[in-house]
Amino acid sequence: MTFADASPTVDWQERANVAARSVTALFGRKLFFLPGTHLAAVKWPAPAWRYGLKGTPLHPWHYWWQAHYVDCLVDAGRRELGNGAAPAARFDGPAQPSAGRLASRLVTGMWLRNGFSFVNNYYDDMAWLALATHRLDELAEETCNPGRRRNARVRTSLTPQFDEACTGDLGGGAFWSKQRDFKNTPATAPIALFYARTGNPAKAQSLLDWLDATLFDPDQGLYLDGARLGPEGTVVVDRAVYTYNQGPVLGALLELGGDRNLARAAELVDAVDRLLTVPVQVSAAKGAGDAEGRVLRCEGTGDGGLFTGILSRYLALAAADARLSVRTRATAARLVLDTAGAFWEGQRPARPTGGPVHKGQHGRSVFPQHASHPADTSYPPGSVVELSTQLQAWMAIEAAASIAGAE
Repeated sequence: MTFADASPTVDWQERANVAARSVTALFGRKLFFLPGTHLAAVKWPAPAWRYGLKGTPLHPWHYWWQAHYVDCLVDAGRRELGNGAAPAARFDGPAQPSAGRLASRLVTGMWLRNGFSFVNNYYDDMAWLALATHRLDELAEETCNPGRRRNARVRTSLTPQFDEACTGDLGGGAFWSKQRDFKNTPATAPIALFYARTGNPAKAQSLLDWLDATLFDPDQGLYLDGARLGPEGTVVVDRAVYTYNQGPVLGALLELGGDRNLARAAELVDAVDRLLTVPVQVSAAKGAGDAEGRVLRCEGTGDGGLFTGILSRYLALAAADARLSVRTRATAARLVLDTAGAFWEGQRPARPTGGPVHKGQHGRSVFPQHASHPADTSYPPGSVVELSTQLQAWMAIEAAASIAGAE
């Protein structure tokens, strides 16, 4: 049994709105109270003595978490557009800014918080922001809203960074950081996807070819983490397998298309289903008892708290791609819908035990760290909740909403 079987009439649009309202209310703030800015704190609730500084540079800076926050807001903005883009369609109600407007303010907040620059030391971080702002630019174009000049500046400043990251060292691929001692899937795949989406398919394909030659494990059908040059001049591969690494590779394969890439995409979806899922209890219809299903595995807190949401985003693209077989699309859809369903079923009300509750936080939800375990287990009342894990759940729920909206 799956979560879709147990809840055949789910309103994924409203579930996505609940997730969007919860994350923006619990974590979102102006930067230094500056008008026209937005930024997310990395934890909720913040300690009472520094609550007023929540979302400021005094908190740890996680650039790439904010980039995925932009992407989530773009997801919400696309749903608003699909519902007519009128004030009544806004995820947080007609009196609040649209998701696209909030995403634009977030990009401004990131630029200010990052020292008046979009450049940082990690090429994968910058690639995630480039992908998110490219989607934001497309949303702004379709809704005839401002901000496109600023989005173009992001691309202008970051594209040379990606060109710099992609070298012939180790046979190709992209460096992870400016230390330039490690090339990996987390940087190479989103840069490839960015190139594919911005009119440079040859560069994108060369990066995918390097990933296939260097980091694809044919026994598992999955992509390994990275490679570095060993002391004797040999290539040493880090064989760790992470859920999120598979996501942007899948996205790039689909974006470029072609028989070989689409065949590899189908193989990747199948491998994710076989090797990157865990069991979960599914509550069946009233009186029918519970059954066991499977959901995407999650990888804890910190940066790992984002991983499964990222994979869900790109599995949703596979679920909607008519070039793939019916079986592959159904597998991708099931993985997303069941994982998002588990995140939804595992939520609990947001109830801080210390510090003030800000206006708009009442009635919001906290989602679990792991789709396979409820939030009462991973985030019992009184515990500190990390932004990354909440973005992960929101991403998965938005992915499910996109699949449901296409049916």
